[in-house]
Amino acid sequence: MGTLWTANKIYTMKHENHTVEAIYTKDGIIVDTGDYHQLKSHYQEEIDEEHHSKGTILPGFIDSHLHIIGHGERLLRLDVTYIDSRQELLRQVEEALQTVEPGEWLIAEGFNENNWDEPYVIHRKELDAISTEYPIILTRVCRHAMVANSKAMEIAGVHHDIAEPDGGVIERNESGELTGYFLDQGQELLKQAMPEPDQIYLKKAINQSVNDLLSNGIVSGHSEDLSYYGDYSKTINAFRETIGVDQRFRAHLLVHHEIVDDYIEEQGVGQEQDDWLEFGAMKLFADGALGGRTALISQPYADDPETNGVAIHSDQGLKELILKARSYRMAVAVHTIGDLAAEKVLDVIEAYPPEQGQKDRIIHGQIMRPDLIQRMAKLPVIIDIQPTFVSSDFPWAIDRVGHPLIDSSYPWKDYLDAGILCGGSSDAPIEEINPLNGIAAAVDRRSQFDGQSYLTSQCLSIFEAAELYTVNAAKIVQKENEQGLILPSYKADFVVLDHDIFQSSPDSIRQTNVKETIVGGHVVYQSEQ
Repeated sequence: MGTLWTANKIYTMKHENHTVEAIYTKDGIIVDTGDYHQLKSHYQEEIDEEHHSKGTILPGFIDSHLHIIGHGERLLRLDVTYIDSRQELLRQVEEALQTVEPGEWLIAEGFNENNWDEPYVIHRKELDAISTEYPIILTRVCRHAMVANSKAMEIAGVHHDIAEPDGGVIERNESGELTGYFLDQGQELLKQAMPEPDQIYLKKAINQSVNDLLSNGIVSGHSEDLSYYGDYSKTINAFRETIGVDQRFRAHLLVHHEIVDDYIEEQGVGQEQDDWLEFGAMKLFADGALGGRTALISQPYADDPETNGVAIHSDQGLKELILKARSYRMAVAVHTIGDLAAEKVLDVIEAYPPEQGQKDRIIHGQIMRPDLIQRMAKLPVIIDIQPTFVSSDFPWAIDRVGHPLIDSSYPWKDYLDAGILCGGSSDAPIEEINPLNGIAAAVDRRSQFDGQSYLTSQCLSIFEAAELYTVNAAKIVQKENEQGLILPSYKADFVVLDHDIFQSSPDSIRQTNVKETIVGGHVVYQSEQ
């Protein structure tokens, strides 16, 4: 038996302003759409439930790049993302330390010094003033940098004469003293010393994360988590025991290059795939992030001319990793923020393209010169963009990157105009997961700091922005015939909003709430309001 779904308005996303009155679903699949009375008459003997929502139905949102476990950790740990002063951050760390058991580490998530009146990263001595007995770690919002107190550094074996690892930075002051600030691969020195989470913790983080995703109308996520929590099998088993078991949620997992051999040994060449859990491209990093000036750009940073960023791998190392993916018949998904990093990645993809039918993924693509866009348009390459980066990075990104590169930054409209497929994502826990914030940011490109809109020639229409999180995100993983649209034979995955975003301003879109989330024809989230 099936369900007949109705709402104030139902947008199919087949094309702009295309609507239907009702949806008939059975066994988790959309059987038919169209006029309410016609569907009710045609399927009357099969309908055992009618579900009317007082709101607007869209296809369920898909986040094309996030970290499911990482987002769960942010929800479980001390979250300092929105603290606007170093003094308040230190106060909250000191307060949280009162609840830490002996031998435990205090890990705070998400600091962003650009939000403070004094935009300088906290020094280890400021953390030492709180405690030299407990290890303390502050993770930067970008997750490409962290601050450690002396106790954490001692446990990790970090000493004055330690050498910087390839692709990483260990900051020192003018007299050569360690400041406690570690960037990109430099963080690994500390991470290796941190207590390794067990499978129970990972399952808790996944469940916490997915509950939050569903409450924001997200029915599917392309996630990268498999190499950060110890043994690969422990992490993937945590996913297998939650996704499709505890949670109706569709997870597409990228495979980090550091565990790809383990994955191939377990899975063989190819993908484990069902309605809930599957594997995708091999993930690797080409550079760092703008926040710590480790994104690799083609000119010196305007606010620190002594550096132009960090290449995580040598040119030869990058080539060898991509060739490894090709040997496993895998596409690659490459974290690429700076234009020079993009240039290096495109050089290898042009020389060694993926198999016919596969597409490589550029994750972020924040700074991209016009010549690189022209090259990408000729390649089997898609881009996972994060529209809210514009909201959180401007205006400080201008001072950091400088001209002329800032004019080639966050070029979402140029990508679409060039015919490059782009998916919308949050990179959670780096940004908030709410896709409605991403849609609004893609439309008005307004900074959350000064309220100004930046590089407005790159603004998208509301429909183009909504496509990023529905139609396009499904196409990226070759599910354009089963996800991202409300059409017969597609998954019965919907979101119900309390406002019609296509008749709204960007500010109104930001204020829109999720009333219900439906996955496979089941209501998995319902607002209490």
